[in-house]
Amino acid sequence: MTPPPADPTPSLFPDAPDGPRIRVEVEPTATGTVLRLGGEIDMDTAHQLDTALGRALSDGGERRPLSLDLSEVTFCDSTGLNTLLRARQRALDRHVPLSITAVSEQVAHLLDITRTAPLFGLPPSRARRTSDGSRSRP
Repeated sequence: MTPPPADPTPSLFPDAPDGPRIRVEVEPTATGTVLRLGGEIDMDTAHQLDTALGRALSDGGERRPLSLDLSEVTFCDSTGLNTLLRARQRALDRHVPLSITAVSEQVAHLLDITRTAPLFGLPPSRARRTSDGSRSRP
């Protein structure tokens, strides 16, 4: 008996207690792997992200790029940022290109104020607009 085909974009951790606070979808591509993240990345969910990143780095093979789409992340604290930075270091150690290809406004702000955007292949923000339309520096 042949097993059913695998879902091309499986969601990891959909059955977390109290509903999924983080969503991780893995999409293998011809040139690498894309992880699409949604929800909250904080001290309660960072271990789930760390597990997914570890799997992607292990399963992707040598030097296959890993791209992170964070466009649907609604919250990311310092624990989440630390998880991303550790994954970047693991990727560097394995000679695997890791980049962030899309970010939500909240993640963009976090990467801007911590000046870590360039570490993930994102341009640093030159200036941010405040709610009154004036410019401010991060």
